[in-house]
Amino acid sequence: MEAEMLHDGSGEDQDTSREHQMRRLSSLPNAFACREIRQMLAFNSLQNSIVVTLEPRLHELVREEVERALSHIPWNLERQSQMQITSSPEAPQYQLTLKNPPKTPIFAGAKIRDCEGNPLQILLVVGPTRSPCYSPSPIKIELVVLDGDFPSHDDWTRNEFEQAIVKERTGRKPLLTGDVSNITMRGGVAMIGDFQFTDNSSWIRSRHFRIGVRVVSGSNHRSAIKETVTERFTVKDHRGELYRKHYPPVLTDEVWRLEKIAKDGAFHIKLSENNINNIQDFLKLQTVDASRLRHILNNMPKQMWEKVNNHASTCNLGDKIYLCRGQDVAIFVNSICQVVRITINGIPFAFKDLTKNYKDYVQLLIREAYEQWDNLMEVDEFDADDTLIQSQCMRQGGVGPVQWYPNSSQDSGVIEFIGDADEGSSSSSFQFDQIGSMDWSHDFNQMP
Repeated sequence: MEAEMLHDGSGEDQDTSREHQMRRLSSLPNAFACREIRQMLAFNSLQNSIVVTLEPRLHELVREEVERALSHIPWNLERQSQMQITSSPEAPQYQLTLKNPPKTPIFAGAKIRDCEGNPLQILLVVGPTRSPCYSPSPIKIELVVLDGDFPSHDDWTRNEFEQAIVKERTGRKPLLTGDVSNITMRGGVAMIGDFQFTDNSSWIRSRHFRIGVRVVSGSNHRSAIKETVTERFTVKDHRGELYRKHYPPVLTDEVWRLEKIAKDGAFHIKLSENNINNIQDFLKLQTVDASRLRHILNNMPKQMWEKVNNHASTCNLGDKIYLCRGQDVAIFVNSICQVVRITINGIPFAFKDLTKNYKDYVQLLIREAYEQWDNLMEVDEFDADDTLIQSQCMRQGGVGPVQWYPNSSQDSGVIEFIGDADEGSSSSSFQFDQIGSMDWSHDFNQMP
C-alpha cells in the first residue's frame, strides 16, 4: 500500500515529490527502502525510453501539420509583394508608338515599309491620352524582335518585354539588320531607315514575330517611356517574294501578279501571246473589249475569273489623262482607256446627253485610242466636275479605224468602218439618222 501511495504522488511538483520520497525511504527499514529505490529507478528508465521513442514521431507530426497549414496560404500574395518592391511606384508617363503598322506580307531580305509604303515612323505619346508629345532632348531608341505570342495589350511589364525578345538561330546573322539600333528620336519623332529580317519565322513555336521598339539600355529616359509592339505577323522566306501577289497591284506589275494567274502558267502564257504583259494591258482590254479578254481566258472557271477581276480592280489608276481626237470630237481617257471627258467643238458633253450617232462615234474613238495607245498625247488633269461619265457604257466590240465620207444629203452621212468588226469581215458601214437637237450637218459635210 505504501508503494502504491508513492506512485500516486505524481500530482505534486517533481522535485518536491522526490524529496518527499527520499524522506519516507529514510524512515523505512532497509529492506523496504531497497525495494522502493529499485521501483523508482525502473519507472524513470521507462519514462526516458518512452521519450526517446516518441520524440522523432512527434517532430514528424508537427512538421506535417505545419506544411498542411502553409499549403492554404495564397502564394500570389508573396509574388504581389515582390512586384511591389521591384517595380516602379508609378507606370511610365510616356510611351512609344508607330504612326502606321508595317506592310504585310513581310519577306526575309526585303525592306520593311509601313502600310502606306513609307519608312516606319515612331512617335512619342502621352501614355493615358495617346496624344503626340514633343521631346526637347534627343532620345535613343532601338528595334528588337519579339515572339508572336507576346501580348499586344499595354499592361506588360518591362521584364516580360525583355523575356519575349527573340534572338537569331545559332550560326545565323542577327534577326534584324539595318537601321535598327542607336536611332535618335528628335522632337518626339523618329524615322526608321532601311531594315529587314534575315530569317523567316517558321522555326519558333508561334511561327509569328512582332517588332518591338524601346529606349536603349542606360538612357535616362528609359524608366519614363514605355515600349511599343506591332501586331503579330509571319516572315516568309525570301524565295516566296519572287512569286508573291501584290496587294494592291500597280499598273506596271506583270500580269501574273494577279490572283489565280500563276507565273509561266497556262493563263499567263495565253495572255502573253496576246500582248497582255502587265496589269495595265489587262485592264485596258477589259475596258474596251471584255468579251475578247474573257475569250482569251476561256478555260478559266467563272469563280476564278471573278477573283482575277476583283483583284485587278484594286489597282491604283493614277492621274494621267490622254487625248484622242476625232472630227470635231475629242475624248479624254485615263490610264486604262476609260473615258473621263468628251468635247464637241471644244464644248464638254456628258455621254448620256449625246445622240446615238455621237455615242457610236465616241465608242469608235475609244477603240482607236486603245489601238494607238503609244501615240496618244498626255494632257494635264482637268476639272472632273465638268466631265465625269460612266465608262461602263463605253465598252464595245472590236472595230477598226474610222474614215468619214461626205454624203449628198445635208442632214445625213456615211461612216465606213475598216477593220475587224466581225471575224472574216474587213469593212462595214451604216447610214446616219437625221440629227435631232444637236445639228452637226454643216461641219459634217465639210469633212474631207
